[in-house]
Amino acid sequence: MSPNQATDWSTWLDAEIDSIKSSDRWRSPRAFDANGPTGILNGQTVVSFASNDYLGLTSHSAVKAAARDAIDRWGSGSGASRLVVGSRPIHHELETHLASWRGTESAVLFPTGFAANLGLLATLGARGVVVHSDELNHASIIDGCRMARANGAEIVTYPHLDLETLAVHLESHSDARQVVVTDSVFSMDGDVAPIAQLAELCARYSALLVLDEAHAVLEPTPPPQLGGTTIVQVGTLSKTLGALGGFVAGPAAVIDLLVNRARTYIFTTAPSPADSAAALAAIGVLESTEGAALRERLRSSVDRVRLGHPSPIIPIVLGDESAALRASQELLECGLLVPAIRPPTVPVGSSRLRVALSAAHTDEQITALLDALSTLETDGGR
Repeated sequence: MSPNQATDWSTWLDAEIDSIKSSDRWRSPRAFDANGPTGILNGQTVVSFASNDYLGLTSHSAVKAAARDAIDRWGSGSGASRLVVGSRPIHHELETHLASWRGTESAVLFPTGFAANLGLLATLGARGVVVHSDELNHASIIDGCRMARANGAEIVTYPHLDLETLAVHLESHSDARQVVVTDSVFSMDGDVAPIAQLAELCARYSALLVLDEAHAVLEPTPPPQLGGTTIVQVGTLSKTLGALGGFVAGPAAVIDLLVNRARTYIFTTAPSPADSAAALAAIGVLESTEGAALRERLRSSVDRVRLGHPSPIIPIVLGDESAALRASQELLECGLLVPAIRPPTVPVGSSRLRVALSAAHTDEQITALLDALSTLETDGGR
């Protein structure tokens, strides 16, 4: 019996792959042999402007040494979930320092920032709760909202940074427990949320404000209370801190509830001791005079590329997928790795180059980028 096309997996898979390829949205990972911004890609030496290692701490000697020491003491993995003897002293020490760094009562580690958003929003989201989410929030927030909806919460999406519409939504749900969740720095546009105004709105309606601080390397740390509202922070160890993992920092009651309810904490292996030790060492660097100098250098590099831009994420919107792919390839031929970002990561018609700057980039590398971008704009009319 020949399979029905509607039920045949092979036919469906081929059709899905063809659809992705025909729309110039096909992706595949590339092996980039690098330790820092410069490395080898397909036999070519290139400088990456694609990494979120904003302060260059993945290659910092103290960060690498801490990871090696942790492996020597505890091995390469944790061996279990946190509540089934997967916790090591380094996890607890890191959580203490994360809370201190973020200015909160407590903090809890997750395997990734993605898992942190899923765990937090699924825990907060329940029947009788309304979650308000910016339309350009990260995929982890979107998926966390989906989990909250499955738990009975209502999800309301408001237009990007549109506080007037958000206020209308909050007013119309004023009889419910409410959460407002937003990126602090948006990962594809590099723009920032107006935290003070959001906090004021949340205070007016007794809403909890959840901030995803993943990309907020140049932004000041928000206070635990602002404008009369409580702020819960979500962050990663993989960007500013150059390691791997995620965390939630906030009131002790929120953190205690996550330890007992968040499925992405309870039912997964604890972060590796090496990553946790690396992140702890990175916090030490970040809070030192060296850390201040790295941020100043990053700020200066951002201003060279786009004066006054608030973050190290600089989008160059080109429109359709083919234009972005073509521009990315032209830059690669110049020895510069700048990825083409296409739907569904960004809205249709807004495909772009995403330039991500790091304090590890040299002045000469920034100059090369500026020269190449200038040539792109001249040659392509972009």
